Amino acid sequence: MAPILALAFKDLRLLLRMRSGLFFTFVWPLLIAVGFGVILSGPSSGQSTISVALVDEDHTPGAAAFLARLEGASELETARTTRAEAEESVRKGTRRAFIAVPSGFGASSERLFHGAPPTVELGVDPSRTAESGMLEGVLMKYGTQRMQQVFSDPDAGHRAVASALKALPADKGSDPEVASTTAFLGALDKYLQRHRALDPAAGSTPRASSGDGWTPLHVRKRDVTGARQGPSNTFEFTFPQGVVWGLIGCIMSFAVGLVVERTHGTLVRLQTAPLTRTAVLAGKGLGCFLAAIVLQAIMFALATLVFQVHVHSVGGLLLATMSAAAAFVGIMMLVAAIGRNEQSTSAAGWAILMPMSMIGGAMIPLFAMPPWLVRLSVISPVKWAILAFEGATWRAFGPAEMLMPCGILIGVGLVAFVLGTRFVRTV
Repeated sequence: MAPILALAFKDLRLLLRMRSGLFFTFVWPLLIAVGFGVILSGPSSGQSTISVALVDEDHTPGAAAFLARLEGASELETARTTRAEAEESVRKGTRRAFIAVPSGFGASSERLFHGAPPTVELGVDPSRTAESGMLEGVLMKYGTQRMQQVFSDPDAGHRAVASALKALPADKGSDPEVASTTAFLGALDKYLQRHRALDPAAGSTPRASSGDGWTPLHVRKRDVTGARQGPSNTFEFTFPQGVVWGLIGCIMSFAVGLVVERTHGTLVRLQTAPLTRTAVLAGKGLGCFLAAIVLQAIMFALATLVFQVHVHSVGGLLLATMSAAAAFVGIMMLVAAIGRNEQSTSAAGWAILMPMSMIGGAMIPLFAMPPWLVRLSVISPVKWAILAFEGATWRAFGPAEMLMPCGILIGVGLVAFVLGTRFVRTV
């Protein structure tokens, strides 16, 4: 093992001295992971509406009218569902919130000037504070349209005033507040009667005023904690992509380096020493494996310590990094066996690895791929490397689920390494 280790550390020292290889192995993947993570975590201007589920538990004309106004709201994308379906959609993240109209809403909406205001229930994930505030504003906006109806429909306003006067205490002079409310409602009723006698087109609609203690709608918030089914931030899927690009840069440096050593006669001189061809290739493979492990360790350390990437299983991540390193070492040896010189090896390597990356999730995240591309991606070891990384982080795979991607990676690595060492030229 001593000669193999010596050859491996020799290649690591050469990698550190080669600026282009060092850049594409350690710096470029970090730029990809951080750069795309920052870009994709910015606010999206394309989301103009909030997707909500609507639940009608009152089944009255008042509730139907209110929900109809919400369905016509430009700020919302709505769908009628049951309460159970609405809560599940918010929990899974398919909808941002649900709005439920509970029993008694219609009766409360008829009592415009007295009693408790109509209540709606807003169910939202507590982590979505921005959406929660926006939805409360939307609900209050469309809740005040009931007040506007009082002035645009004097008959409806007269009924609301009569209902409020009837609900006041019989002895209206004993309480100053009751007396002032009675005077206000009487003046309002006279205004509405006069407005009803005029041509509605000639009059003007007063603006509703909300005094102290009055509100057109009461919003009762309810937290619906989401069952996370996706990455909590953009860095959780850009860092696995960045690691893959680093692995590609690493194996290309070693593959081209092996061909350069062969064309320059270095491998021949090594084999004149007491070293076999197998030992030389094993040293080259071990050096590439160690470089891949160091790269992944640095990337995931930065991801967890700086960019809040949560690691679900440290053991799973260790298994994923070892498996990915093994797979890409095998691919390195296979790429080195294809080219006859430095230029042809580089061209052949990128011709193989770029399509692997495109269909394997290194450019488009796996969860954002169309179904047909997900089915095609199974032929790419890049897909299984990213799936293993994501399984140890935000996908929260169990041990049994980690076995499939890691087993495929190890299998790919063994087959590619055996084929590569069989056909690579050392003289």
